[in-house]
Amino acid sequence: MIFAEFPLDDALGAMLAHTRRAGTLVLKKGTKLDEAAIAALRGAGIASVVAAKLGPGDLLENDSADRLSARLTCPGLRAMPAHTGRVNLVAEQAGLLLVDAVAIDRINETDESLTVATLRDAAVVAPGDMVATIKVIPFAVPEAVQAAVERHAAPATFALHAFRKLRVGLVLSEIGTLKQSIIDSTIAVTRARVAGFGGTLLAPLRCPHDSHAIAAALRQLQRNGADLLLIAAASATVDRHDIGPSAIVAAGGEVVHFGMPVDPGNLICMGRIDDIHAIVLPGCARSPKLNGIDFVLARIFAGLPVGRVEIARMGVGGLLKDTESRPLPRVRATAQRSVAAVVLAAGASRRMGGQHKLLIEGSDGRAMVARSVDQLIEAGFTTILVVTGHREEAVRAALAGRTVRFVHAERHAEGIAESLKAGLAALPEDAAAVLVALADMPLVEPATLRRIVAAYDPDEGRTIVVPTHQGQPGNPVLWDRVYVEEMMRLSGDNGARALLRQHAEAVAEVAVESDSVLRDFDTPESLAALSD
Repeated sequence: MIFAEFPLDDALGAMLAHTRRAGTLVLKKGTKLDEAAIAALRGAGIASVVAAKLGPGDLLENDSADRLSARLTCPGLRAMPAHTGRVNLVAEQAGLLLVDAVAIDRINETDESLTVATLRDAAVVAPGDMVATIKVIPFAVPEAVQAAVERHAAPATFALHAFRKLRVGLVLSEIGTLKQSIIDSTIAVTRARVAGFGGTLLAPLRCPHDSHAIAAALRQLQRNGADLLLIAAASATVDRHDIGPSAIVAAGGEVVHFGMPVDPGNLICMGRIDDIHAIVLPGCARSPKLNGIDFVLARIFAGLPVGRVEIARMGVGGLLKDTESRPLPRVRATAQRSVAAVVLAAGASRRMGGQHKLLIEGSDGRAMVARSVDQLIEAGFTTILVVTGHREEAVRAALAGRTVRFVHAERHAEGIAESLKAGLAALPEDAAAVLVALADMPLVEPATLRRIVAAYDPDEGRTIVVPTHQGQPGNPVLWDRVYVEEMMRLSGDNGARALLRQHAEAVAEVAVESDSVLRDFDTPESLAALSD
């Protein structure tokens, strides 16, 4: 590959190294220059460009990324289309991701031009989660380098083990009078933890804190069809011969391992009764926070071995507590990158023939504005500002019971810019970015919203994120807070779309297979096509 500053006379077929503006035309980084592009550049008074030309045997960045992704995909993983030399691998099912760290290291050590970043080994993933990203650094990769990298890449580099739908039995032992609130909380936390892996919690059994009583409850849960047995003992297990482990033996089982190098979670006891795992839970399992039981359950639900050796290898990464020397780094990082959502719901629906589209209910009884907001809530947004105007009280009523903040746009009749500015003016100070969503786009799925937020990375210059479908930009659009000042100067029916052209270098596109990011409902005809 030849990378240089080319006079326009020699630039035909070269790929731009940087985004250039030629009058009203924006030529983005990576654009292959044709005659029309060169003419536009020349007309703008530009004499030369920094660009790259392919040499013999060079692979374009997208072709290189596609080839490597084809070597790395495995059952349960899907490669997204290549874009700007990047291919993301996403999970198609919930499960436990295993990563061959040695193979990934060898790929990354081969040459600086090809890189692969992954989730940690033994990560729990949901459908749609990105598990790895392949990024080609230059515009092209020599065939010899590609071949050298591919020798270290194989489908066995990744394995996604789907979670099984297990039925889980829970025994709660009691000493004296145990507060009902503690019992209820333990059951609720365990049910949520099991459901998170796709399992079902059978009706829990309560009994005295006695090994024979617990053993009888375990045998009853086996008869009830349990595929996995859990014991929430009234007191912490301090020895492999304590009451909980002794109950496993009394039920005809054996103790496999006591303790684990994960904190919190040290005092877990692993046993088996016939071919069923029986686990005496550590005290921290009463909390929904991540602890050692989550590591163990992930392997069990994925159908993977979890015995003495597997538990012993959980020590690296097993320190889960935040200490004074490491005060809540994950919380701080999240706060620094918090994203608020502004939902524009102030319009008058003038093209709907007298109906207010946002209040039209679907077959589930929810108004369109409620469906749009519910997608944001399900996607994990905790700060949602709903901008109201036309029929404000009715819109508020349609969103009753939802944790949102209402912002009235006094000048909403003057155009969408006034609604946008009202929402932006109400942004909380800790919001690093804002997702501007339209209330008449209820089909944008939570997974798509999460992908938009995940693509936002100001450290890498991705400060604007736009979803696209077949190359066409859609909504909602995420904006770093740095652009709020410019958006506050908009007027009338001029939305922020014009700013995308001015800041083309900062735009990250998220390709979406569904056309939901393009579909709003402005007319009775479009509403008729809305599937409930």
